[in-house]
Amino acid sequence: MVGAGAALADEVGLAGLTMGLLADRVGVRTPSLYKHVAGQDDLIRRIAALALDQAADAVGGAVQGRAGSDALAAAARAFRAFVVEHPGRYAATIGQEPSGPDDPLAAAGVRLLDAFTAVLRGYEIEDRDADHALRMLRSLCHGFATLEAAHGFQWSTDIDASFDWLVAFADRGLRAM
Repeated sequence: MVGAGAALADEVGLAGLTMGLLADRVGVRTPSLYKHVAGQDDLIRRIAALALDQAADAVGGAVQGRAGSDALAAAARAFRAFVVEHPGRYAATIGQEPSGPDDPLAAAGVRLLDAFTAVLRGYEIEDRDADHALRMLRSLCHGFATLEAAHGFQWSTDIDASFDWLVAFADRGLRAM
């Protein structure tokens, strides 16, 4: 049910996802969905956990065996591709707060942070700056990818060239630390 909801969110946007639309998509009556999820909020929360897990898999797999600028570029490209391919499910992750350490949302979020933390190991980032560096990477990757997914880059400059420029900029900044 959650996978179908995530796919539907990607198709119609998270704001367009409703229990009724999901029920129609999977061929059941709306009340039958409540055997699987507690309601719309629970569905979105589960989609968020799924999305974070999938993003963690994509980024973690991309950085395997890489370091420094190669790891940074691979992680950024994997994250960007995930968000652009799955804009609805990624949107579900924004603003979700884990209810505790055992929450699947927390575990998935930690996995994604761990993948980006692995990227930072290729740079000489002091422990006191690690959180700042992670926030910078998330902001850059999130911002670019969500703008691209929303068709926010309307001018003629090549989007891939702009993304490569952004990654090179981040690499220079991390090396300067």
